[in-house]
Amino acid sequence: MPGARHLVIIVMGVAGVGKTAIGERLAAVLGWRFVEGDDFHPPANVAKMAAGVALTDEDRAPWLARLRGLIEEALAQGADVVLSCSALKERYRRLLTVDPARVRWVYLWAPPELIASRLARRTGHFMPLSLLESQLATLEVPEEALAVEVTPGPDEVVAEIRARLGLSPRTGSPGLT
Repeated sequence: MPGARHLVIIVMGVAGVGKTAIGERLAAVLGWRFVEGDDFHPPANVAKMAAGVALTDEDRAPWLARLRGLIEEALAQGADVVLSCSALKERYRRLLTVDPARVRWVYLWAPPELIASRLARRTGHFMPLSLLESQLATLEVPEEALAVEVTPGPDEVVAEIRARLGLSPRTGSPGLT
């Protein structure tokens, strides 16, 4: 479509807030590609987190570089992508915002008690409940992101994101807002 503006929407927040579930649903509704940011962590990072050890900025550097490359490639190819990524610090978000006109941030948040209960019930993921406190301490709440509280169900959260970003279902075309 001539003049179509392709976007990367990065769904961010602490572990257990629902980045993957919301990101997958948003991408499905829009007909976009979904990318799970955790899949790009080096094995050493996954092992460290699984052992209950918080990552350092140095640990995150290669992961963030891979995600930045993915975003650059998607935008260069004219692909619309929803990416899940914790991006807890402002400097990480600046690194990943390769084109401020075409990268949008959605910050998912919830009361810590809700997040803790979700993490306690979660199985098959490397991120333990014990790291929630360090994630909350590391989080620099973004001013540039669309903040969405996730207590409502996933469908309501996705509908709110679409409405507030002006995105149409199925086509994913940016609205006129």
